[in-house]
Amino acid sequence: MSADASQGEFALDPPIAKKVPKERVHHGDVFVDEYEWLREKENAEVVAYLEAENAYTDQETRQLQPLRDAIFGEIKSRTQETDLSVPTRMGDFWYYSRSFAGKQYGVHCRCPISGPDDWTPPQLTASVAVPNEQVLLDSNVLAEGHEFFALGAFSISHDGTLLAYSFDIVGDERYTLRFLDLTTGELLPDEVSGAAPGATWSLDRAHVFYMTVDDAWRPDTVWRHKLGTEKASDVKVFHEPDERFWVGIGSTRSEKYLMIWVGSKITTEGWVLESADPEGEFTVIMPRREGVEYSVEHAVVGGRDRFLILHNDVVDGVKAENFVLVEAPVDDVANTTILISHRDDVRLEEVDAFEGHLVLSYRREALTRLAIWPLTADGYGERRELEFPLELYSVGLSSNPEWVQPTLRIGLTSFITPTQVFDYTLATGELVLLKEQPVLGEFDRNDYEQHRDWATAADGTKIPISLVARKGIVGSGVAPLLLGGYGSYEASQDPGFSVARLSLLDRGMVIAIAHVRGGGEMGRLWYENGKKLTKRNTFTDFVDCAQHLVDSGATTPDRMVATGGSAGGLLMGAITNLAPELFAGVLANVPFVDPLTSILDPSLPLTVIEWDEWGNPLADKEVYDYMKSYSPYENVEAKDYPAILAITSINDTRVLYVEPAKWVAKLRATKTGDSPLLLKTEMTAGHGGVSGRYARWKEAAFEYAWILTTSGAAK
Repeated sequence: MSADASQGEFALDPPIAKKVPKERVHHGDVFVDEYEWLREKENAEVVAYLEAENAYTDQETRQLQPLRDAIFGEIKSRTQETDLSVPTRMGDFWYYSRSFAGKQYGVHCRCPISGPDDWTPPQLTASVAVPNEQVLLDSNVLAEGHEFFALGAFSISHDGTLLAYSFDIVGDERYTLRFLDLTTGELLPDEVSGAAPGATWSLDRAHVFYMTVDDAWRPDTVWRHKLGTEKASDVKVFHEPDERFWVGIGSTRSEKYLMIWVGSKITTEGWVLESADPEGEFTVIMPRREGVEYSVEHAVVGGRDRFLILHNDVVDGVKAENFVLVEAPVDDVANTTILISHRDDVRLEEVDAFEGHLVLSYRREALTRLAIWPLTADGYGERRELEFPLELYSVGLSSNPEWVQPTLRIGLTSFITPTQVFDYTLATGELVLLKEQPVLGEFDRNDYEQHRDWATAADGTKIPISLVARKGIVGSGVAPLLLGGYGSYEASQDPGFSVARLSLLDRGMVIAIAHVRGGGEMGRLWYENGKKLTKRNTFTDFVDCAQHLVDSGATTPDRMVATGGSAGGLLMGAITNLAPELFAGVLANVPFVDPLTSILDPSLPLTVIEWDEWGNPLADKEVYDYMKSYSPYENVEAKDYPAILAITSINDTRVLYVEPAKWVAKLRATKTGDSPLLLKTEMTAGHGGVSGRYARWKEAAFEYAWILTTSGAAK
């Protein structure tokens, strides 16, 4: 400790982790890891070190408390705390959720429809009692006495009489599955522990299918549970021994088929069973072939059962990277007919089938799109793409559980548009706004603007950047700027509204997203050119976007903060090594900053399935050398880094807490300069961080106060 004369008390010095050299030897390369001992989660010395880092972070951010309180108050004051979702019809009921002021979690409810032709959702008001309302599940009750709570499954039986739900009270993503009789309110004695999230009913309401995970947290087995029996009598219906593949189960919207899906990062395989025969045997739809991905939806076209198959196999001698859509008879899936051919500029993502139409979801020009495709007596009608008068937006199907319905529920949002829920009337094409996310106070979307900019990478590739700010800020001179990125797994960072983000925008901050390679915004090849042995493109793209924002006069390095989480945290670690001079600060959430150590250990959660994303450094020296060249932990150097705030969770099973802990320990022992370096570990949470909306708001306020102060935007 050192004396803090200004406060008249002793101040904590930055924690210094001890060094315990441990050799890691692969392909003739010897790496001495001095902080691997921090992996010993049950070691009291490890826990003490994490708690010391937390105490130091608390001390160093104590002066931000008034700003944190202000931001929390702003988020709270803008949020309609007592609210209802738009009801969705399923069977004989309208289903919706409620939130209540002062309560952390949601409440699931339903009320009866007025008749079979009632397709207009009731206009519910939070302050007015709903006639014949039934509370199905109150997560606040389930969460009582627990520091962490997450709801997993919430699945209603087809006849609406039973509810299967699961919950996690630790944060390790292993759930307890329970069953509720909705006609009597009775909690059934059946209990399944250690399940993965999710539950799927058979048509007979007597059987439920669920999954369990292996020691690496990989969903690998599908089980069938018969209500009224013990877990010990559950039947294993499918097991996947290959550690590269995850397993999932669901049903088609038509409810005719149950589907088991087996997927690695690059290969999929589907198995099917008629839901009316739950004790039957699943059969494979198309046997897996390395590098071929596909999805299947059931449709009735011209009175005949068809499987609609999206796949990226070779067509006419060319790999359909962005996928094609074909149809085939359900009993002859090899007999396919192409419905939509491959396009270099359109990434087909999903097809949803209803009784009288299909809905296509796809990407073009880095934006999501929807098209309605009517089904006629003879086959397929004319497709119609939905259009919206926004430069940037995200659109997609909302909850549409019914096979037969005259409307289509759609969700729309943008950086400046609170989430909107529409019903699209299929017969007329009318789009009716049912609800817009309420934003209380003086919010006016016309005070803000969003734009698309483009940076040029070193190899000439144009990288899209999304920008949002209060009007008049972008282009008027240098401004504080928060630049976010992800760039892995073909995941896209699409435009979306955030109430909390207003606290940054209203303080004059520009929010930017670098849509770097490795993501999916620009199609499958955008992803392929940012993974495995092209992964460095992800990092250099981000640096090029940051440099573009500086060169264009939007900001300066001393006013720019970078942020990313999980694989985006790997991005943060990499860019701090590549171009520390470009950023005033870096916020890394649950960061994957020690990737080589993790990917070299097949016993760790998720490692084997990750080899399709990063390569296998155990078997391939080229992959090993390449990963070592960019791994943030291995490449920490004695140089001046920007201010860094790393946030992790001790129960995270996806990116273990030890990665940021080792990274921060090595940075503190190696870096030069006096930029602050902070590590915050949530001691009761998992990969998603803290649970409960008020806890999440407090966490957002903590992060935003640090961002604003680091960028010089704090007011």
